Amino acid sequence: MSSLCPFANAARAGDRCPRKVVENHDKHPAAGSDNKTDVQRNNSGSVSPKCPFGYDSHTFKLGPLSCMICKALLFDSSQCMPCSHKFCKVCISRFKDCPLCGADIEKIEPDSDLQAVVDRFIEGHARIKRSQVNKDLNEVGDEQKNVIYEDVSLERGAFLVQHAMRAFHARNFESAKSRLCLCSEDIHEQLERLGNATELCSQLGAVLGMLGDCCRAMGDSSSAVSYYEESVKFLQKLPTKDLEVVHTLSVSLNKIGDLKYYDGNLQSARSYYAQSLDVRRDAVKEQPNVSTQVVDVAVSLAKVADVDRNLGDENVAIDGFNEAIKCLESLKLDPTETNLEQRRHSVLEFLHNQLAEKQSPIPTASV
Repeated sequence: MSSLCPFANAARAGDRCPRKVVENHDKHPAAGSDNKTDVQRNNSGSVSPKCPFGYDSHTFKLGPLSCMICKALLFDSSQCMPCSHKFCKVCISRFKDCPLCGADIEKIEPDSDLQAVVDRFIEGHARIKRSQVNKDLNEVGDEQKNVIYEDVSLERGAFLVQHAMRAFHARNFESAKSRLCLCSEDIHEQLERLGNATELCSQLGAVLGMLGDCCRAMGDSSSAVSYYEESVKFLQKLPTKDLEVVHTLSVSLNKIGDLKYYDGNLQSARSYYAQSLDVRRDAVKEQPNVSTQVVDVAVSLAKVADVDRNLGDENVAIDGFNEAIKCLESLKLDPTETNLEQRRHSVLEFLHNQLAEKQSPIPTASV
């Protein structure tokens, strides 16, 4: 899973602090209105400046609703017995002793009450969208208003993805998938209202790719392919001049190819690898001076050539490996691009090893 949040570059121009919106409104009350009454009514949906659990846009605190192992909000909350410390079920199941107090874990019991609190917190916290707060305040009655904090955490998508990424890196894939599914549902709802907005399609494509990563890590290849294919569907609607879109699209295509390859479906794998190669070649034509794109093209050439070799097309495979080598050897990197140079060297080493191998053609009928 990518370490980049797909919401990191989301436009914030329309975001405003809901408490400040209320305060500005208070400074200019309507003629003839009771100032005191208006202030009380407008502030009824506001509470203290910060979220009491520390989930704001500048800090992240591990609180009573967090798992101390994966550092994300609890999922499938469970408590160790007899010490009663609480963790995600998947996280604590890997331990024999409580990681907080060191006590022997005699058994693990579900804590459905705590999980219900976590779920309500996520629902309330993650579904507040700051750009819509002012509108919401005018549309609902006082008794129905959501609690609104001065610094409303993050945009709901970023909030959910943040916790999904934390859980994924801690190998709590069920938790990550759950948060990403919520995020995907939210974006789908926005797409239904707003149409195929470029930013939403980009975000959804990235989130669906992450869902594919979760399913793949859980061993569910079929669902992983479905998510990757849906990711591709949305990303293909976007202009390929955006390097982030190009990268996410080509990676999703390659991941489908990988799963088809491991499943033994070489023709299908080659088709997806070739699509990824086409996307990357087009990107290089548009922006030939982007070094990372050139390396990506070489990687795609290597993937296609590897399948060609396994399909028995040795001459075609050798041509592909040689083309990839030519791309990388002609690439001039800045001395500061050390990580990219290491990657280039690694791919070159792989390609030369492939050419050094003398593999007899495999009869097509036996594949």
